[in-house]
Amino acid sequence: MGERIPLCVPDLRGNEAAYLVKCVADNWISSAGSYVGDLERAFAQLTRRGQAIACVNGTAALQLALLACGIKPGDKVIVPDWTFAATANAVVHAGAEPVFVDIRADDWTIDPRSVERALDHHGAEIRAILAVDVLGNLPDPKPLRDLAEAHDVVLLEDAAGAVGAARDGMPAGMLGDAAIFSLNGNKLVTAGGGGMIVLDDPEKAAYLRHITTQARVGGDYRHDAIGFNYRLSNVNAAIGLAQLERIEAMRADKRRIAERYGQAVAGREDMTFMPVSRPEESSYWLSNLIVADEASMRDLVATLNAAAIDARPFWCSLSSQAPYAGFAAEAVPCSLDLTDRTITLPCSSHLTEAEQDRVLVALDGWRGVPLSDGAAA
Repeated sequence: MGERIPLCVPDLRGNEAAYLVKCVADNWISSAGSYVGDLERAFAQLTRRGQAIACVNGTAALQLALLACGIKPGDKVIVPDWTFAATANAVVHAGAEPVFVDIRADDWTIDPRSVERALDHHGAEIRAILAVDVLGNLPDPKPLRDLAEAHDVVLLEDAAGAVGAARDGMPAGMLGDAAIFSLNGNKLVTAGGGGMIVLDDPEKAAYLRHITTQARVGGDYRHDAIGFNYRLSNVNAAIGLAQLERIEAMRADKRRIAERYGQAVAGREDMTFMPVSRPEESSYWLSNLIVADEASMRDLVATLNAAAIDARPFWCSLSSQAPYAGFAAEAVPCSLDLTDRTITLPCSSHLTEAEQDRVLVALDGWRGVPLSDGAAA
């Protein structure tokens, strides 16, 4: 059977160890170390934004971005119904309320038509649109920018898993007033944990740097606001910086893996590969399959796990889950259609050809319900 193939783990074949040794040798492991500023400058350059602020994780980054853009308790924020729970959680942490909208079937990003309906239904209560870059697919910026401008609302980008991706030359992170990235362990670029906020407004950036360090004034223990202990450590930043040095090589590896999966399942009646709207520009964060229904999904995951291959169900509709049932939602047929039908396959950037061969053999030996007999593909 061979050793277990992990789902998606860090690729630490660059300068990570050397930079960590330097952190210890210099005795700088806290947020005051030099790697934090180096990582921030690298992200600002990558995303073509004027400012970048590192923080403890992507959820905190999103909460802070909402606060910096003036979102207050009681405000409503449009959120796609099909995303990781952290997107909606950060809205709630900021004191606001999510309004769930649907996604597009062709790229799984937020549907501007559903956004417009939510804006019409809720009026001035909505203060922000929060778009998510899904698996390296970036949403079409024009309709979202037009809607944000017409309704005088903030436009934010949750690019948690899209570092290195782009759309028509526009890098992830440039969509709206501010954007965030996650540096969690399963991301293309990881710091072991961490997040990044990118934006252009220097005043908002100064505010973010201040409140992430407990809103402390000067060198003594005086504070001018309720702050957060949200700064990234030098140790995490050192890993993240080493990862960024290899981002294009790792993205190329991710693309090779995804394309091989896509070719292997092409033409099958019982599964299909996820949509990739711009193959040249995607970050290929994860490789996902779609099957006909929940029973097929559970059976395929169990089959792969039994073969010592890690596989996992992907996101579910948030509005249909208990913690979010009390929040407003537009009709979300596409989100509900994908729920319990998507599966993540092993896709670490250093997945070997032999390991992927094992996954493909296991997929080839499995047969499920035809997609035409289940939910709409």
